[in-house]
Amino acid sequence: MTELGQVEKPAVENFKEKRKLYCIPNIYIVKDAPEDYKELANKYWDEAAAQTEKLEAAGKIKKIFCESVHVQGDEALKTLSEINEQTARLIKKKVDEGAELFPVESKEIFGPFLDWANCLNVVRTQEVFSKVLEFYTEFSNKRLTHIMGVINTNLADGEAGMLIMRDEDRVKLQFPADIEIFLVTPPSYDDILRWFRAKMKDLQSNPAE
Repeated sequence: MTELGQVEKPAVENFKEKRKLYCIPNIYIVKDAPEDYKELANKYWDEAAAQTEKLEAAGKIKKIFCESVHVQGDEALKTLSEINEQTARLIKKKVDEGAELFPVESKEIFGPFLDWANCLNVVRTQEVFSKVLEFYTEFSNKRLTHIMGVINTNLADGEAGMLIMRDEDRVKLQFPADIEIFLVTPPSYDDILRWFRAKMKDLQSNPAE
């Protein structure tokens, strides 16, 4: 994998003929999120956009792959706007510049995957948890296989693509050796992780009665 600082001339020439994938961890901004988190998340997406522009020295983005998308065209951008406005804004900018957005999810897989994930959050007994985890893992593996298939099929030789996906899922993808992976890691990403760790610590120290 390649870090941002390594993408400079003459190194750019080394990547020209390779397939390239710029990977951005997906950070969500829910409407009722605390203001301090919203500020961090907005800063994150500004930095991610700026870093992506620099990465395009190795190849202009032609294909876009984003989690949670199983529809195409304007409908996909509308769906993304409802889920994460910042993600949709970055993708629309790249589409306006000539990139194509591909639906990476299969509706038949993604729906059950979300349902089993939600079930894991509410079960209380170990026996039921183990059974639900089995089904969740099955659909998680199917989902990752499908996503990897979409990327591998549609990213042509010499092309650059952008993948927006939660980092904990992206690290499970088995990329072919001929795809060069570039990690987009804005400085504020660590700030967001620290924010979540602090919130978890507060919850553990002050559990709801």
